[in-house]
Amino acid sequence: MDLKDLKKIHLVGVGGIGVSALARMFLDGKKQVSGSDMSESKITQSLKDLGVTIFIGHQSANVAKDIDLIVYSPAINESNPEILEAKRLGITTLSYPQALGLFSQNYSLIAVSGTHGKTTTTAMTAKVLIEANFDPTVVVGSLLKETGTNYISGQGEYLIIEACEYKRSFLNFKPHILIITNIDLDHLDYYKDLVDIQSAFNELVSKMSEGDYLICDVKHKNLEPVVALAKCRVVDYKNILREGLGLKIPGEHNIVNAQSVLALAEILNIERRQALDSLNSFEGTWRRSEYKGEINEGIKVYDDYAHNPTEVSITLKGFRDFFPSKKIVVVFQPHLYSRTKIFLKEFSQSFGDVDEVIILPIYAARESFDESINSEMLVEEIKKYNRNVVFASNFNLAVERINNIKDKDIVITMGAGDVWKVGDMFLEN
Repeated sequence: MDLKDLKKIHLVGVGGIGVSALARMFLDGKKQVSGSDMSESKITQSLKDLGVTIFIGHQSANVAKDIDLIVYSPAINESNPEILEAKRLGITTLSYPQALGLFSQNYSLIAVSGTHGKTTTTAMTAKVLIEANFDPTVVVGSLLKETGTNYISGQGEYLIIEACEYKRSFLNFKPHILIITNIDLDHLDYYKDLVDIQSAFNELVSKMSEGDYLICDVKHKNLEPVVALAKCRVVDYKNILREGLGLKIPGEHNIVNAQSVLALAEILNIERRQALDSLNSFEGTWRRSEYKGEINEGIKVYDDYAHNPTEVSITLKGFRDFFPSKKIVVVFQPHLYSRTKIFLKEFSQSFGDVDEVIILPIYAARESFDESINSEMLVEEIKKYNRNVVFASNFNLAVERINNIKDKDIVITMGAGDVWKVGDMFLEN
């Protein structure tokens, strides 16, 4: 399929951070674009303002007979009425990664993958290349601070994307330069175990040619099997000097992310001083250690997307290192019943660097209710390592609890669901 030949495209789950980027991409290509989602959001409204026809709710009537292509979010299942209608009408359907894979074939592809840190590293990469006048096209799984969007249309040869490992989605891509931030246990609703996850990364790296580049920590124990089979050039970002790095965002993990981008800058012959200036002025992205505001008493509010035990632990340690003498309160919304159940023990040990923990109900997302796991169980496990933890059954109670905590300095909302609303409510109050 040649995307250039298509005229009308409909996107199912258009409010998603990935699919919405494709909507902007298709608009940029002068396509007629429509899309549907279950609810209105800032993203759907911005797309509507750009000229996308937005339907709220999924129904077969949203699919016109003259549509050339349906693109759907990975969160959409085959029983969706719009997918069923497309099949009835004989309209081609592609998943988001399949469509992005087709789009990527026209570029030299820079892909950022790994269990943690993809979005921030992708955004850092984009900023460095943009400010070095490479004029890249960018698709990132968040909203960039500089543009407020998840898509940048460029005229240069490079496409920068965030390549997700879930359901082996990234196998739709053939990178010229691949950054793997790390490999860790996650998405165990799909993968069997760590070996299964590593097999997916092995398959991705095997698609790369001898002249391509893999940037990673070659001594990372979970990455060693992947590096051992790589036929492309391998660059160890841990060998890149940290001298001159002074990031505005917290955490050792973000320094490591920046090192990988400096390694990429070397490959592209970007002058180190220029790359450092770009990285040191980087202010993060939407929902990644994002500063939301401050209230009169001097309480700073942040929001972060961390939803895996390792991500939670590393992110909170970063905040503790950044604010060593401040009292930190975190409001955490577990994401998925399966993830909470599988990693219950690991989650319980992830909150040792904060002073107060407020746990919200599990955000089910794509999963059906599972009575065998709940947030109250997580609270009891956390108490073994941090006694200052409570359960709040809704957002209003979480805000009330924050208001009742004395001497709070830093409030962090955390999780892959809609927990960010708690921070907004707190600031508004």
